[in-house]
Amino acid sequence: MLGRWFQRRKALGLWFHAAYRLPLALSGISIRRPEEVLYFFLKYKIVLPKKVHTPKPISYASLSHIHTEEYLHSLSRPGVLAHIFAVDANELMEAELLHSLRLACGGTVEAAHWSLQTKCPALNLLGGFHHAAPSRGAGFCALNDLAVAIAELREQGFKGPINILDLDAHPPDGTAECLKSLGHVWMGSLSASLWGTLPGVDETLLPEGSGDTSYLEALKCLLARMPLAELNFVLAGGDVLADDPLGQLSLSLAGVRQRDQMVASKLNKQPSVWLPAGGYGPHAWKVFAGTGLALAYGSLHPIPEHFEPMAERFQYTSKRKKKKRGTLRESIQLGEVELGEALGNAPKGPLKLLGVYSSEAIEFALERFQFFHVVRRLGYSEFRLELSRKDAWDKIRVLGQCALGLVLLAECELGIGRIKERPVLYINWLTLCHPMAKFRENRPQLPGQSFPGLGLSTETAHFLLLLAKERHLDGVVFKPSWYHMAYAARRLCRFVEAQRQGRFLALMRDLERWPLLVATQALAQGKVQLNGQPYVWEPLDMVHSLHAKFSEELNSEQADIAAEAQRCHFSLEPERL
Repeated sequence: MLGRWFQRRKALGLWFHAAYRLPLALSGISIRRPEEVLYFFLKYKIVLPKKVHTPKPISYASLSHIHTEEYLHSLSRPGVLAHIFAVDANELMEAELLHSLRLACGGTVEAAHWSLQTKCPALNLLGGFHHAAPSRGAGFCALNDLAVAIAELREQGFKGPINILDLDAHPPDGTAECLKSLGHVWMGSLSASLWGTLPGVDETLLPEGSGDTSYLEALKCLLARMPLAELNFVLAGGDVLADDPLGQLSLSLAGVRQRDQMVASKLNKQPSVWLPAGGYGPHAWKVFAGTGLALAYGSLHPIPEHFEPMAERFQYTSKRKKKKRGTLRESIQLGEVELGEALGNAPKGPLKLLGVYSSEAIEFALERFQFFHVVRRLGYSEFRLELSRKDAWDKIRVLGQCALGLVLLAECELGIGRIKERPVLYINWLTLCHPMAKFRENRPQLPGQSFPGLGLSTETAHFLLLLAKERHLDGVVFKPSWYHMAYAARRLCRFVEAQRQGRFLALMRDLERWPLLVATQALAQGKVQLNGQPYVWEPLDMVHSLHAKFSEELNSEQADIAAEAQRCHFSLEPERL
């Protein structure tokens, strides 16, 4: 564990709430970052469970210290929050989103008090909403949590100097406007965007694509100008990464870690509150996870490549659940069921998924793993589970009530079979539907989709992996009907057939310059060629191994995979799009 490699330098306080996952479905933008960071922290003991604080929502009285009453009232009107978060107003649950934002504000206020009392760094896993101004919101920021926290402290008599070091890729326009009347606050910003002159901000503008060296040199100069303070707020923005869709600074993860190390060294023992601010790419969670490593251990060690936050979350939840109520299996006499199967007797009583899991057991698991929590916040309720069996497949359907009536939210067909003589869980069919949502430009319709998804595909994948582990199976297998499905599974799965895997790798290589939407639509429409001939997508089996020897067998085929990838050359001509 990382905790064994590095001597702990500081104790940390952490603020997290399950509702930190915003009730939104944003195309290409991860909303899982708070929980991804949490389970990394817990896994590597960066923060102990007893140091994870649950915030209370900030009061509207406290919000009114910064935001106008007219603006706060407007947030409950249809369309206002939808505009700020760039989503369709018809699919947004304003009350749920406001609850998340008020919790985040409460977390920042509580973290500031805690850090002042303990002299230790505090981290709030949702916050840094620096574009929110007194009478407006913008850029995914509706309430300015750090301005509210500073106003609260001033109201309670704290008069000491405060620093705000904003290291998001975008400047703190809203915070500058919020704090014009609050004295003894120094604000420094290092960004790639100039949004006019910001009063009271020591602002450094870097060119797009600056990279690590230029950025760190500019940070060194900014830190030299930063005064001592009795409390510091640090916006450790994750949108500075090279793969971030909304940032332009092109830093590496190693460069961002050096950034946090430099700031931590400068602050030394000064109280500080660290906020994640922006971060919209697939690796954004690693930035704030690295912030924890920098603060707790002074470590430049990279995030382990094998670490999967959602897998850790499911393992953590499963372990806690075992202490309370068995495993995913029901607390029933499973021995009798399995004995009956061994004797060839058909199981009696209600239908059970895979012969083991009743609808009650599945409902309990979905509640424990927070599927229903997420879906409730999207506007669905009164869930109903249906189990059925046809041929070799067990089908589970999850339905829920909403403004449209009773709608299908999820459907899955499962069975147990064999691949390369190994027992595996087959996923014959899986769909996740958000019927109240609409396709739009920043959330386009993909081949095979009737409705936008629920944003739960990663969680669903890890749930099925956990189910396969509990059944002592060696892997999970599915057939990707479309290119984008195989592309999404590429890190966890590979095609069973070595030559098919080689063609897939060649396909990803040769279509890399095209957006995923363009590539998957072109394949669906027959506009891709393989070695000069029309190519038809091959929906063959993909597998995720759960057994070491099975993995070794698959890895032994690397030469065949590489040879096929070298032989295959795919093309997609612009004029054919």
